[in-house]
Amino acid sequence: MDTKYKRVLIKLSGEALAGSKGFGLDPEVLNSISQEIKEIHKKYVEIAIVVGGGNFWRGRYTDEMDQSNADYMGMIATIINGLALQDTFSRNGINTIVQSSLAINTVCDQFKLRNALKELDNKNVVIFVGGTGNPFFTTDTAAVLRAIEIKADAILLAKNVDAVYNADPKEDRNAIRFDQLKYDDLISKDLKVMDQAAVILAKENNLKIQVFGLNEPDSLLKVISGKKIGTIIE
Repeated sequence: MDTKYKRVLIKLSGEALAGSKGFGLDPEVLNSISQEIKEIHKKYVEIAIVVGGGNFWRGRYTDEMDQSNADYMGMIATIINGLALQDTFSRNGINTIVQSSLAINTVCDQFKLRNALKELDNKNVVIFVGGTGNPFFTTDTAAVLRAIEIKADAILLAKNVDAVYNADPKEDRNAIRFDQLKYDDLISKDLKVMDQAAVILAKENNLKIQVFGLNEPDSLLKVISGKKIGTIIE
């Protein structure tokens, strides 16, 4: 398998880790991701991951709840997911380090760019958790920020749908699928792929984004090898 990218940042949504259960973690999904990461790793592709927390927490459950508090709860959910990924990867022989933007040194390392780059250079997988470490920013923004910092070739945005559509394809059978988009299209067409702060940051840094469905067999391998699946945004 030839590879299109040499260093990538994979953004995994929390919902994708839940699989068909819709909540929590699906061991089969975790193992499937691990097996694909292992195959990609054999091709000397350097891999960083930012993981969401929507399988455990998706923001305020009431308008009265403090937004900052809700966001910190979401960051903690990403740490749970990151540790679950690390455990699965390690059991499959993949050297992995988890770095958190929140100080939680008992269970994982504090984020330090220099250390992250060193781990990537040593061909270890780096999982970034805790979002940006600040409330009011999503894990989408964290993914773009970390991708820019580590000089990734692209963000591979793994979703629970196979591409970008103009509507939810599960609810609208006439939803239009896009194979290619520009950053401005995401805003002008009001496409719910990433939040606007993340899109603007990606555009300003000319960072390619490839959106694809994690449910498709060998989807990560296909993206890495340059096959045209999902939606490319640049």
